[in-house]
Amino acid sequence: MQGHHRARSHSWQRQINTPVLGWGAIAVGTIALALWLALDNQRAIVNLGGWPQLRRFWQASLHPALQPDLLQIAAIATVQTLAYAICGTALSLVLGSVGGVLSAEVWWETVFGQRQGEHIPVWAVRRVARHGVWLVRAGFAIPRAIHEMIWGLLFVNVWGTDPLTAVLAIAIPFGAITAKVFAEILDETPRAPLAALLNSGVPPGLAFAYGLLPQAMLNLLSYSFYRFECSIRSATILGLIGAGGLGYQLLLSLQSLRYEEVWLFIDALVVLNGIVDVGSARLRQWWRCPSRLDLNTHRRRDRLPAQLPLPPSPPRAPWQTIGVCTAIAIGIIGAFQIVRPDLSKLTAPETYQQWAILGRAAFPPDLTHLNELGPLSLQTAAMSVLAIALAGCGGMVAAFFAARTVVLPGGWLHPGPLAYHQRLLGWGVFLSTRLGLLVCRAVPAPVWALVGLYVLFPGILPGAIALGIHNLGILGRLKTEVIENLDDRPLVALKAQGAPGSLVFLYGILPLTLPRFVAYDLYRWEVCLRETAIVGIVGAGGLGYQMNEQLSSFDYAGLVTTLGCFLVLTVGIDWLSAQARRSLR
Repeated sequence: MQGHHRARSHSWQRQINTPVLGWGAIAVGTIALALWLALDNQRAIVNLGGWPQLRRFWQASLHPALQPDLLQIAAIATVQTLAYAICGTALSLVLGSVGGVLSAEVWWETVFGQRQGEHIPVWAVRRVARHGVWLVRAGFAIPRAIHEMIWGLLFVNVWGTDPLTAVLAIAIPFGAITAKVFAEILDETPRAPLAALLNSGVPPGLAFAYGLLPQAMLNLLSYSFYRFECSIRSATILGLIGAGGLGYQLLLSLQSLRYEEVWLFIDALVVLNGIVDVGSARLRQWWRCPSRLDLNTHRRRDRLPAQLPLPPSPPRAPWQTIGVCTAIAIGIIGAFQIVRPDLSKLTAPETYQQWAILGRAAFPPDLTHLNELGPLSLQTAAMSVLAIALAGCGGMVAAFFAARTVVLPGGWLHPGPLAYHQRLLGWGVFLSTRLGLLVCRAVPAPVWALVGLYVLFPGILPGAIALGIHNLGILGRLKTEVIENLDDRPLVALKAQGAPGSLVFLYGILPLTLPRFVAYDLYRWEVCLRETAIVGIVGAGGLGYQMNEQLSSFDYAGLVTTLGCFLVLTVGIDWLSAQARRSLR
């Protein structure tokens, strides 16, 4: 009996010492510290005088402006926003594809691994590969850390409000982000076919193209669609700095307090994002890649995949694939025809002159305010932590109500026949949650921040709430897909043993989904840190507010120093997030 008790005690100690509890304790402590910093830096929180304005804002949602001229403006702005997103995504995928291959360890190991032998030792090949990967990834870390709105504000000084400004402001940071994710996908793809081709004497380039890329292609396609959805939101944000589209119209109406017009453009944003979401989901299902963003959280070379392979897809005629690819190509060409960015400005002498002027104004960097960047960096980090805590917890709760396999009749919690009012309640909860998540992610974070500033004083807290609401919609949708794509064999086994719906949820659904949820939260934490720059511009504090002040006063030397600090902070959180995801697999 004592031996059994000791065995149980040792088992309990082994569970306590797992990395999950360690990272969980760090997360709780970090959130508590961030909340203390937010409250300590904000002497007053609630602005009671702004409640009437907030009430007017929400009341206007019931009767948006529907005048014919405004509807025409909304339609034109919607097409313009969509065109910007398509152009930016197309260029970012080109940059990200090249950068993703060059950033992948498997590429360097494949190319240089074939040169080891009598003249080049194995350790030298591995060192070259490791240093090559590090150099390429370090180069992409700089454009990735700078938010697209900051890129847009910089490009405005060079090209003005030419459409080229918005297109490149999306393409450059998104290309760097895509390169990072594509490299992770390639590195985590099983390498057995690649090794077999290399051992058969196939040249490294061909072996990489035929042994690794076909396996990774579905994940690469899936992330490409996800990146396009993100580009819609970024194109809206760039409208806030004068690039046109729905963001620009939204800002004009919000500044003039015409809330009925504001809700017309918000509704247009919701419809646009909804159409893109549905279209993206249809294409991903057609290509058999159901998840928007597959982080491969459970995938190891010595383990089975995290989810079951999809059943064999029905044979498709070649003309179907050709037709879909042709439609995508026509859409990209049409978007460039609508936007018409002046690409000749890239090599124009005036462009070089403007960059030279900016370079002389920015270098050497101004280090006189370096002591102020420490507290501002803490505020920025605290804002991102609070935002991801709100978005992660809220998105997880909302995901279970938005998953059709959970709340709808016939789902895991309600497999049997239900009464009419129960079915009606299930569909009502499902549709309202989905609509709420769509509104949260369709409205840009700066708009949520401006609305929040009606009743909150400027500071860390309103910025964190605005980022949390926006990312709640994104994380809620991603986590919903995790739930809907679950391997249902453990759940079927629990139900076969007579377990009620509550136990199926606690011992089946929650343990299977929680690791993926945490991985998504950590991934979005990196994005939240970048987005603190845009809510800082509207007065939320942190390094973003400092960068806005420096841009407004043309203090480019100080801006370089602030961007350098922001880069260090981004790289640090990127590294911490990667370590946490790796240890929690």
